[in-house]
Amino acid sequence: MKKRVVIFYMLAWTLTGVRAQENSQWRGANRDGVYSETGLLKEWAAGSPELLWSYDGLGEGYTSVATANGKIYVTGMTDSTGYLYVLDAKGNLLDKKKYGLEWSANYNGARSTVNVNSGRLYIFSGRGVLSCLDEKSLDVIWTKDIETDFDGSNLKFGMTESPLIVGNLVYLTPGGKKYNMVALNKVTGELVWSSEGIGKPSTYCSPQYVGDLQTPVVVNAIDNNIVAFNAKTGKMLWEVEQKNPYGHSPNTPIYENSFLFSTSGGGVGSVLYRLNQDGSIAEKVWTNEMDNKIGAAVKVGNYVYGSGEKNRYWYCIDWRTGETKYKSNEIGVGNIISADGMLYCYSDRGEFALVEANPEKFNIVNKFKITLGTDQHWAHPVIYGGTLYVRHGNTLMAYEVKK
Repeated sequence: MKKRVVIFYMLAWTLTGVRAQENSQWRGANRDGVYSETGLLKEWAAGSPELLWSYDGLGEGYTSVATANGKIYVTGMTDSTGYLYVLDAKGNLLDKKKYGLEWSANYNGARSTVNVNSGRLYIFSGRGVLSCLDEKSLDVIWTKDIETDFDGSNLKFGMTESPLIVGNLVYLTPGGKKYNMVALNKVTGELVWSSEGIGKPSTYCSPQYVGDLQTPVVVNAIDNNIVAFNAKTGKMLWEVEQKNPYGHSPNTPIYENSFLFSTSGGGVGSVLYRLNQDGSIAEKVWTNEMDNKIGAAVKVGNYVYGSGEKNRYWYCIDWRTGETKYKSNEIGVGNIISADGMLYCYSDRGEFALVEANPEKFNIVNKFKITLGTDQHWAHPVIYGGTLYVRHGNTLMAYEVKK
């Protein structure tokens, strides 16, 4: 009897440990900007949410925060050097770690969101170096350089890809002729597969994983194309044109139930594809004029919400037909995330709005101005534990948005 009790408590302890280990990545669990938080405020009584704290001193950068295991991870640049900042839930600095040179040629600062996965941190610098760190000690476990290790080339505005991790693999897009996309062992950094793909430069996009088809697929924007790879072998499955006049498409595609949505700026617009069951064919379903530049989009119910670049409106699009349900220019265009049936819109003019996810009207419930921080309002917000995190250059702000 005692033996059974001991086994039971050992099993309970093990399961508790497993549950306690959280992971975090770019734009939430499915990379679609929709967060699973519930019980959030539907209106901010004072017109804006309560500012719990702010942290100044992050340096230059546009990265979103990663939130896992009671800690906040965010990167920034000071004097051309990239630093990882580790904060607690009250905004206290727990640790600071130098990880190497960052992007300082234009729009200076860190770009890629930290990926927290199975006790490790994965940081991709604007210079194209992927570093794997131990989550507790912050010791560097391994590094890979896309230029020297994979014959890749950097981009005009630096590398901005946030690495995708699925199972034991890290997916990265060097954009070289031999290593168009690669999969690395996340523990050792060793190359598992490489694909010649289309042999063209990468762009500013972070890849998306499609795991519910007969063949698991990784999709990313490469040059003026959307390209799909077999996630297990690296075999290129298909490519479709997404011709951006600037040669870049920064937005991670949204996937749901065999349908893949992509949007790009410069007047390119948006498109929905239907994938066949073995992932080998992408059939165009509809197109729409919404041409989001860097703020991405979200799908809530049967509708897509986002904003344009040349078409400077906020849009609601019917996922099923591509019909524009409304467009509004009540606030500047920008980034968007969603949680608990509401839209959180952060404009490039520094306006922050709480908006109903309503296909009939762009109904702003509350709006306030982000006055802290520096440079462009480009970082994507994050919601975690009832707190809204907004990064504006040198400053990270934490707002209470839960009842």
